[in-house]
Amino acid sequence: MQFKNPTSTKNMTTLHLGKSIGRSPLRYGLFLTALVLACFALSPQARAVCQEGCLTNENTVLGDDALLSNTTGFGNTATGFQALLSNTAGGDNTANGVDALFSNTTGGGNTAVGAEALSSNTAGIQNTALGDLALDSNTTGGLNTACGLGALSFNTTGSNNVACGDSAMEFNTTGSFNTAVGTFALSNNSRGNENTATGFEALGGNTTGIHNTADGFQALESNDTGNFNIASGQGALSNNTSGSNNAALGQNALVSNTTGSSNVAIGSHAGFNLTTGSNNIDIGNPGIATEAGIIRIGTVGTQTATFIAGVSVSAIAGGAVVVNNKGRLGVASSSQRFKDQIKPMEKASEAVLALRPVTFRYKPEVDPERAPQFGLVAEDVEKVNPDLVARDEQGKPYTVRYEAVNAMLLNEFLKEHRTVQEQEATIAQLKAAVAKQEATTAHQQKQIAALTAGLQ
Repeated sequence: MQFKNPTSTKNMTTLHLGKSIGRSPLRYGLFLTALVLACFALSPQARAVCQEGCLTNENTVLGDDALLSNTTGFGNTATGFQALLSNTAGGDNTANGVDALFSNTTGGGNTAVGAEALSSNTAGIQNTALGDLALDSNTTGGLNTACGLGALSFNTTGSNNVACGDSAMEFNTTGSFNTAVGTFALSNNSRGNENTATGFEALGGNTTGIHNTADGFQALESNDTGNFNIASGQGALSNNTSGSNNAALGQNALVSNTTGSSNVAIGSHAGFNLTTGSNNIDIGNPGIATEAGIIRIGTVGTQTATFIAGVSVSAIAGGAVVVNNKGRLGVASSSQRFKDQIKPMEKASEAVLALRPVTFRYKPEVDPERAPQFGLVAEDVEKVNPDLVARDEQGKPYTVRYEAVNAMLLNEFLKEHRTVQEQEATIAQLKAAVAKQEATTAHQQKQIAALTAGLQ
């Protein structure tokens, strides 16, 4: 038999009753009662109490056990299972996600979005956590900002940190005033302070180093305890561990440096070969492994000319700067302190007498102005004395050592001067002898004249 409500409309339900139900109103009522109880028993609301709505003290809650322990806290918003569960007096907190700000009791002004974000925070204030497990272990640290999965997840009391990226500053515990932007940036930092890392794994290995700045993919990646380093560029200073006060600007600049300090490298792969040396400056040059206190600018074979503006036209006292075949600058010292095997030049300088001075003009690619020049040809000089030429990296004559030629000329001049002095002395002696002879002759002539007069 079928029962149909004669007043059924679009918004009402039509019930179909089986034939086993009789026309008795009592039996029909019992059936409806049982049906309602069964539906209620199967309903989720019958198994858990879902809090939803606005509580006192300007709190807003949505989720099972959200803000469950709150007593005097005000201005809180909790959305999600056990969000802000332990909060008692904390105010102005926002928790969105399962267990977000779970342990917070008195902390205020915190924002947690993501499962277990800021879940261990108790009294920390004004923290912002966006992402699952972001600032998960924070207890009393304040003024931190974490954005990304696991960002600052192990931070406990560190404050004023900014971490944006998956696992950024993940293992930081007490370090403060750090900024990390990028996946794994400053991920191993524990107690280091005032570091800035931007880029994937930038300063990723730093633990206690302070005041470091890394900008670029894996910049300062392996830095552990080094301080006051600046790295900008992919891989810059990526292998540095304990070196400090280094500055690397460019892709893979100072990439091999481990413990060297106070180095400066500018340019792609600048200082690439430096490892443990300190106080080097490499600009556009890869440097040499363990050297220290060296300045290198440019690369042989790459840079072919040098122009420096602002060179003074005023007279400057001091030694002339010379360049060797490898581009090394220096001043030839004349002090005995720096010399050995000192001996007179003697006849060695006579080689300059065989030199052939010429006039010439440099080829256009060397000197576009083609100004007249005066000097020697290195190949001609080499034939006279090989020690008077400087050679290039292939061992070919490159230029004449004019300072050596000048020294030889001085020696020849002094030899000639001594010869002239000797000749002048001889001439003086001869003049004296002649004068003496003339005096003797004059005296004899007088005697002869007297004898002649007596005979007459």
